[in-house]
Amino acid sequence: MHQRLIERRRQRILRTSQQKDFVSRSRRAFSWLMPGLVVKRWMLTSGLGLLLALLGAAIWADLKPIYWMIETLSFVLAAITKVLPRSITGPIVLIFGGGLILWGQSRSFGSIQQALAPDKDTVLVDALRAKSKLNRGPNIVAIGGGTGLSTLLKGLKRFSSNITAIVTVADDGGSSGLLRRELGVQPPGDIRNCLAALSTEEPLMTRLFQYRFSSSGVLDGHSFGNLFLSALTAITGNLETAITASSRILAVQGQVVPATNVDVKLWAELENGDRIEGESAIGNAPSPIVRLGCIPEKPPALPRALEAIANAELILLGPGSLYTSLLPNLLVPELVEAIQSSRAPKLYICNLMTQPGETDGLDVGGHLRAIEAQLASLGIHQRLFGAVLAQDDLDPSPLIDHYKARGAEPVNCDQRNLRTQGYEVMQASLQGGRATATLRHDPRSLSIAVMRFFRNNKRDL
Repeated sequence: MHQRLIERRRQRILRTSQQKDFVSRSRRAFSWLMPGLVVKRWMLTSGLGLLLALLGAAIWADLKPIYWMIETLSFVLAAITKVLPRSITGPIVLIFGGGLILWGQSRSFGSIQQALAPDKDTVLVDALRAKSKLNRGPNIVAIGGGTGLSTLLKGLKRFSSNITAIVTVADDGGSSGLLRRELGVQPPGDIRNCLAALSTEEPLMTRLFQYRFSSSGVLDGHSFGNLFLSALTAITGNLETAITASSRILAVQGQVVPATNVDVKLWAELENGDRIEGESAIGNAPSPIVRLGCIPEKPPALPRALEAIANAELILLGPGSLYTSLLPNLLVPELVEAIQSSRAPKLYICNLMTQPGETDGLDVGGHLRAIEAQLASLGIHQRLFGAVLAQDDLDPSPLIDHYKARGAEPVNCDQRNLRTQGYEVMQASLQGGRATATLRHDPRSLSIAVMRFFRNNKRDL
């Protein structure tokens, strides 16, 4: 008796599983009929083309094939209906034909999925729907560098595949600085981070690109991606072509473009009158920074960057180190002119914490004043970014105390004062809801806030 109960239960579970699988397959089949996949129109076009081709062949043959087909079909139907009446034969043939269509389409799409994504569990129709949605996403230009820009890109790629990251190439520290000095290439570090952030390839490829060697030899501290980009730059002759090749390997969703193809060296004038040179030195300035510049002056922008800004529906600056990741991009006059000319909404994303030696004591307003002062030093007095996204006030915590002990403070936002100055101010919880060991922007929270700003400020361009 006990064995019978177990067997009945097993059979019931099996039937339930089969029913669920049938329902799932049916829903999946009907989901191909949903709008936006751009599949139905081409299937109908193919069917119409087949009918026209058959009609053309029949006309060419003096309509004899059509006559033969009708006569043959009439003979077969007459023979069948002598055995079974039409009320039975019709539904059987209809069901059989529909089954063949569904089976054939299922096998076709299964073969396509096996070819395109053999190791992925994602159902092809779901992948196509997601891809179609991303392709309809807004044209976004994100300007910056460092980990801040790559964090933003990780979140934005959930909403659009039309993303252009314009990245600073002024880094002279760490692995990028060594490769820059030894090989004479532009620093690849920030570009590597952005490529990895926008990659849709297998996680193993992304991990390989981000892998950093740890040894006592000459490779210590270098990342594989930096070496790869530097080698490709030497082979292809320029960093832009190397990025394009790397983008294909990593299946990058969007494009990554250097701010300039010139070897740029930063300098900064300090409040105490000193002048320091080099991105790594500016990040540890002993006195507040008054003005930023570069050698050579007025480096040219890449045409792809200017084209992306011209077609942009949303332009973002930040988050990132103010003087070493963001403002260096605004030292390229053609980029600034393109941003000025664009009618797209423009948003500055402020950091969560100040950076010792770079933005000590600056609140959100201080960051905005630094951007405007830098533009004014270039003869530009028009406000470039009239909207700002900042972190909600942070509650006291041991993590905040840890940062304060290292010289960093939360970047406070005085909404009322900024709004009286004409800024549009948004505040949100940008560090995410989960407790972390560091205070960083959360890609998901940040991108949701950015897209909310876009929807509220969307314009007909």
